[in-house]
Amino acid sequence: MNQTIHSTLNHMSFPSRDAVATAGFFERYLGFAISPMGTSRVLKKDGLDIVIEDASDREVNWPHNFHIGVELPTVDAVHQLRALLVSQGEKMETEVIGHARGSRFFCWVPGGMMLEVNTRADANDQYRSTFLRQPDQPT
Repeated sequence: MNQTIHSTLNHMSFPSRDAVATAGFFERYLGFAISPMGTSRVLKKDGLDIVIEDASDREVNWPHNFHIGVELPTVDAVHQLRALLVSQGEKMETEVIGHARGSRFFCWVPGGMMLEVNTRADANDQYRSTFLRQPDQPT
């Protein structure tokens, strides 16, 4: 018999060679709140905690395409954030990429984590039905 137990995603945890700089990036550019937890940091936003574990004493090796993603409301917002990050000297991996599931770019967060910044505003119609509708999005 297959039984399913209801669960809610409440946090993710990632190592960083510089937990303070990693957390600062998310606070400065994406509006996360930061709570210290020893030498690690907890990012808080939208009911989700992201634990940035202090890994300054060890090597951090991410799998080839590992990244986390954040969504912005518009294509203009994606371009604006990329321009801001470039002006601040943050390390970019790509330009803004037009993609069937929405425009995006990839960059590197201090501490060695790759971040995808995307929007679904310009996603192809075939994908729109797969996205959960947010309360503030038109139908």
